[in-house]
Amino acid sequence: MKIVIVTGGDVEPASAAGFLRTYGADFAVAVDGGLLRAEELGLMPDCIVGDFDTVSGEVLGYYRERGVYFETHKPEKDYTDTELALLYALSQPEVSEIVILGGLGRRFDHTLANVQVLLHALRKGIPCRIIDRYNRISLLDRPLELKKSETWGRYISLIPFTEQVKGVTLTGFKYPLTEALLTQGNSLGVSNELLAERGRIDFQEGILLYIESRD
Repeated sequence: MKIVIVTGGDVEPASAAGFLRTYGADFAVAVDGGLLRAEELGLMPDCIVGDFDTVSGEVLGYYRERGVYFETHKPEKDYTDTELALLYALSQPEVSEIVILGGLGRRFDHTLANVQVLLHALRKGIPCRIIDRYNRISLLDRPLELKKSETWGRYISLIPFTEQVKGVTLTGFKYPLTEALLTQGNSLGVSNELLAERGRIDFQEGILLYIESRD
């Protein structure tokens, strides 16, 4: 089951609507202010998660009347609404993939936290990505084969999510690496490009923050 989560960050309507048309989500979760984003996209959520401090009672009433499931949390809580929505999505039966729309935006603290919570999905072995018009972001704990025609944009960046990522070898890239050590605090893996139609990212140990991006 493919799940899409719509949060309250930046969502470019045309790009997001185009993605949703091709993605074929089986289940949709709206996160607090993301409910307004979902409405703009014509997406009817199956579940709404949050403390609802940024949505009017009139809007909430509209969805309650239509039988949408609400998972309500107090504003004083230990987790962000996006993390709670991701945990809810991960608890669904037969979930195979999760995409988060609106996970990036003006609040850098929320953006950074949203990237961090991808670790929940990684630990369960479920692919999970944050997507916007310019970026597709995920975590890697194992090698990855790539097709140039299927990447999100021109640039591919590999940033150590753990303190070290050992034995990084890049095949088919403009800037190849062989058994390299990537460490937190340097930018060696930023803005590479896949030149061959097929490429590969290999590494022996650690977790990589994997970003496909375009200008």
